[in-house]
Amino acid sequence: MEGKPIAMSYFHGAQGVTIEGGFTAINANNYIHTVHARVQTVLSKVGGLAQKPKTARGTNHTFVELGEHIAAGAMHDSAERCDAPRCHPETRVAVQDEIVNWILHGDDEEEPKKILWVTGPAGGGKTAIMGSTADTFEEKGLLACSFFFSLFAGSANRRSKRCLVATLAYQLAQHEALRDVGERILSCVERNPAIFERQLKVQLDQLLLQPLREGRRDPDAPSWPKVILIDGLDECQAEQYGDIPRSPQEVARANEVDQKEVLHALLKAVTDPSFPFRIIIASRPEPVIQSFFTDIAHHTTRRIFLDDKYNPDADMLTYVKQTLVRNASGQFIYVATAMRFIEGPSAPPHELLDQVMTLRRQDGCSSPFAPLDALYTHIINSTPNPLLTARWLSLIFVLSALTGEERWSKLRFPARFVQLFLESSPGEASYVFGGLNSLVSVPPTDDNTSPYSLFHKSLIDFLMNKSRCGRLYELHGVNTLYGSRYLQIWKNKGPATPLSEPERGYFLHQFLELQMYPLATIKEPDFDSCDVSWWVRSQVEATELLDCKNSDPHLDGIQFLFFLVHSKCNWYRRCRPVCKNIRKELLEELRKFGWTISSRLGSGRMSSLYFRFCQSPLCNRQPVPPCIPPSAVSAGVNAKAQRDA
Repeated sequence: MEGKPIAMSYFHGAQGVTIEGGFTAINANNYIHTVHARVQTVLSKVGGLAQKPKTARGTNHTFVELGEHIAAGAMHDSAERCDAPRCHPETRVAVQDEIVNWILHGDDEEEPKKILWVTGPAGGGKTAIMGSTADTFEEKGLLACSFFFSLFAGSANRRSKRCLVATLAYQLAQHEALRDVGERILSCVERNPAIFERQLKVQLDQLLLQPLREGRRDPDAPSWPKVILIDGLDECQAEQYGDIPRSPQEVARANEVDQKEVLHALLKAVTDPSFPFRIIIASRPEPVIQSFFTDIAHHTTRRIFLDDKYNPDADMLTYVKQTLVRNASGQFIYVATAMRFIEGPSAPPHELLDQVMTLRRQDGCSSPFAPLDALYTHIINSTPNPLLTARWLSLIFVLSALTGEERWSKLRFPARFVQLFLESSPGEASYVFGGLNSLVSVPPTDDNTSPYSLFHKSLIDFLMNKSRCGRLYELHGVNTLYGSRYLQIWKNKGPATPLSEPERGYFLHQFLELQMYPLATIKEPDFDSCDVSWWVRSQVEATELLDCKNSDPHLDGIQFLFFLVHSKCNWYRRCRPVCKNIRKELLEELRKFGWTISSRLGSGRMSSLYFRFCQSPLCNRQPVPPCIPPSAVSAGVNAKAQRDA
């Protein structure tokens, strides 16, 4: 109408105007006009003719409505499945190749099948195979859609059939090659919003089959996807309908009922001529599923059973090798320790293998020892009492009172003795070392001579470095543990474990050879109930049975006891009662054997009675010295040096 160009002025200067469904905003320079519309219209320019209205792939609100009924976490590439298992490189190659070849060349078979059932026992790798296969099909443009059921992982809507068809339809509607099909799927949702409450076969017919019948133009188009993946069907749980609580007599719907419904709906799909896809279903061989594929769908089903045919042993070996080598960072000891741990008795091998494969180093840690530290930490933390285990390991292999000068390489005492020495109750050693077969070589129970030994000294480096072992650092507590066990055995004149008289005698013989210096770290050693006379007599008798060289531990022990009790005294006061009593008993017993203590001060560098006594043999017949504190010894040395000068 030439006389009334009012409507056109609304779009003056506009380059493109879009009128969308619902509450729509039209922008043209500074002009904004809002209208209601049900279709999308595009005007190329002001004054031009509006193009023919074109149905889009669906309005946003329709996509949103469809999206409200899907299980987004069930899609193969969902964020929820970011840590889902995949086949390790160069593993499960044979079975993956067979699946891909079936998709690409299955139509060339004499009797083409539309369903592939991948089955096998739990832990056989079905989900990993399906995940890797889905990735392969996605890269090749062959994947139409997927659904990964999960009973124990992820969101609750992955455990039921409720969201299955909607999730498949949602993925088809988004596929670039299926634009026409997607438009019809969304139209169906817009026409029938209650479709999601219908039975599964009705949903599948209206949301998948009808759009495929109407929207499929070229059934052999190379751009069309070819496969749908359904994983974990045996993990699909039954829906429990009804608002009224069931009576105790009424049986809940079984999972098998919904699993069968899913299978029958999928069978209906593949037998429809308009359905262009093949379906891969993975599950355990549960009776209801196996019966379906054997008795009902056998004519259209191909089966892959994950057994020895696909050489899983070689795949597992490749996986373990590659993972261990990657984690080892060039350290052979990592691989050796991991293999011993996997072969251990603490859990089934496959569980221990999973633990090793999933070990993670500390975040931000660039140390070359980080993988080994993570392995050591995990093994020790796997024991019933990790802190006690770390304390025992540190005491046995680090504290020189037990190890001697060569530390870990050659322990001075047999494992049987160390076990009896450290146990506060019978059987504690088995409790502590039960899960350490990968770190410590433990002699058999009937071996009374062999010591504990480490498979590699790197464990000592780990235990001695707080930044590496973290909360397992127990070096500060080993002297206290050693001292408390020493005093307890001294008081009881034997270990906590009952022994025969010969065994007890042999144990005490070794016990008397132990060094006493860790007791110096105890603030106030409890000697009150210790039989000093018995201890001294035992030490002296041991020296008389040995030559001079082998008697050194016993001589050192007597000298150190004298020093230890006296070192707690103040030089400006009289000695404490405990010091007086112990020195009195000690000297009385020594005199019985004709022994005395040298009074010579020794070298000017000596600053304590302990070093003075270590310098002078006990067998010298000299007058017994007075009780002189260390400070007085130092003063006496300095005075003598001045006189000599």
